[in-house]
Amino acid sequence: MNRIFSGIQPTGNLHLGNYLGAIRNWVALQHDYECIFCIVDLHALTLPQEPDALRHATREVTAAYIAAGIDTEHCIIFNQSMVTAHAELAWLLGCLTPLGWLNRMTQFKEKAGKQRDLAGLGLYAYPVLMAADILAYKATHVPVGEDQKQHLELARDIAGAFNRRYERDFFPLPEPQIFGEATRVMSLRDGTKKMSKSDTSDYSRINMTDDADAIALKIRRAKTDPEPLPETVEALEARPEADNLVGIYAALTNATREAALVQFAGQNFSTFKEALSGVSVDVLGKIGGEMRRLMADPGHIDAILHRGAERAAAIAMPVLDEVKEITGLLRP
Repeated sequence: MNRIFSGIQPTGNLHLGNYLGAIRNWVALQHDYECIFCIVDLHALTLPQEPDALRHATREVTAAYIAAGIDTEHCIIFNQSMVTAHAELAWLLGCLTPLGWLNRMTQFKEKAGKQRDLAGLGLYAYPVLMAADILAYKATHVPVGEDQKQHLELARDIAGAFNRRYERDFFPLPEPQIFGEATRVMSLRDGTKKMSKSDTSDYSRINMTDDADAIALKIRRAKTDPEPLPETVEALEARPEADNLVGIYAALTNATREAALVQFAGQNFSTFKEALSGVSVDVLGKIGGEMRRLMADPGHIDAILHRGAERAAAIAMPVLDEVKEITGLLRP
């Protein structure tokens, strides 16, 4: 069976974009693949984190996975730092990664901005650790958003570089999986910007922990334009806020934008928002309630992560040992 690896950073405020762009797709995939879903806490350290907040966020992401429907018996769920193979393999792969490849990574340029010389090595080397996350499990498929596709292409390049350097077909070249409608969910306040947990306005996103009242209020306040909804998808392209909301509705109802427009073309946003609010509350309201129930018992979450780390290590550590043998590291 093909193997999937994917993960989310525990940096707080999981939102609708995380659900539609990643977690919901994982739930659909879990019975067709061998699935490993990680909470990538080492990646979170590329930016300053408050220790207690990081621990809380790690449990919250775990709760989100479970509440959304990921089966902890069938799938492996663990936090990255519990399996040392990730960090060790990142060093070994980093020694094969040309600086030119890393210099092309657009996300580092965006996050470092004009303070590039002050950015930490972790932020720069982040894509190599991501490659190690995937390759430590010899994953064949990786569900990613558009913003991570470049990093996955680098992981493929690194795997190929290792295979060529040691003249063997050791690492598979993982394939990206990008899904359906609303794979890139935009801000409710600005349809040209990605929905983000770091946005200062809580009204820019629907958090996975929001209750029904909060979800409904945020959708009512979501930015729109004065025109009624159009008949065609092409007409949405110049209307980013309308396009975003239609995409969200389509994703939540497992439909297409075209199907949503057939239903709502010519109607005002007040009518459409009422329908969008109903499906959003139906889907995310239930998940948020289950997350709150799970978070009330952190010991239960920790036990799931501990068992998941044992299962993950049983796969990753033998791969790491083989890499050490191949690279010539003495193993007395």
